[in-house]
Amino acid sequence: MTLILSAMILLALACSKQKPKLDENAYRQEIENYRSKRIKNLTSDDGWLTLVGLYWLQEGENKFGSDPHNVVVLPQGKSPAVAGSFFLENGNVRVEAKPDSGVTSEGKPVTTLALKTDENAGKPTVLHLGSLSFYVIKRGDQFGIRVKDSDNPPRKQFAGIQYFPTDTRWRIEARFEPYNPQKKIPITNVLGQTSDEVSPGAIVFEMNGNTYRLDPILEEGSDELFIIFADQTSARETYGAGRFLYAAKPGADNRLILDFNKAYNPPCAFTPYATCPLPPQQNRLPVRVEAGEKKYEGLGHHEVS
Repeated sequence: MTLILSAMILLALACSKQKPKLDENAYRQEIENYRSKRIKNLTSDDGWLTLVGLYWLQEGENKFGSDPHNVVVLPQGKSPAVAGSFFLENGNVRVEAKPDSGVTSEGKPVTTLALKTDENAGKPTVLHLGSLSFYVIKRGDQFGIRVKDSDNPPRKQFAGIQYFPTDTRWRIEARFEPYNPQKKIPITNVLGQTSDEVSPGAIVFEMNGNTYRLDPILEEGSDELFIIFADQTSARETYGAGRFLYAAKPGADNRLILDFNKAYNPPCAFTPYATCPLPPQQNRLPVRVEAGEKKYEGLGHHEVS
């Protein structure tokens, strides 16, 4: 009797440690909701499909407007020939707009204004002119003006995104191997600029009997790990410069979920005016990741390899 009771207790303990079975219907709905939110952000009034220009500033005065001789050239019919000037002086940027230019910020007319860049926690000073919006980005020691137009044809004629079929095999339980101390890894962007980004550890996972590793990086203020990766579908079924993926930070047991069904195209897949980071060599997987977004083929698609 004692042996039977002991066996029953052991069986109960074993069952209690078993992971709950994934509800596939609920999971597929989760992926659909994720994709819907992604499309909503991509096609929003200031989403990546609205980009129409990126202009790098020179030290001193940089005129802007629709005149093609300006440093910053705004779309024809959307701006006066010269609406004003941006001044880059010792790492600071200010705008001086003509009184009748129509340029505003936060709903107020602009004449002279010091501008914050996108390094300000991702919240630059945004200027508006009709359907246009523009702001300062900083990449390395370069300052540029990124221009968006909510009427941009690629946004209005968005063709949708194609996906690999949702497959629970690509929702992988991985382990996290912390780096102590955290290490810095070089990340190069499409402009050829390289910066050292903090990687807190390696994400290690298995697929088809093989073990793979990815180095995620930390983004300021984010509670997730950011992964830039490429695989054997890159430049074939998927975007040539790789894809992006986020994963929740691991728990106390150093386990996490790596869900490649949520892998998505970087902004550079949709526009030549983005400055996307490229996958480091160690994140180029020697396997076909047949999950997530496929290559975008719609209006405005852009290829970087």
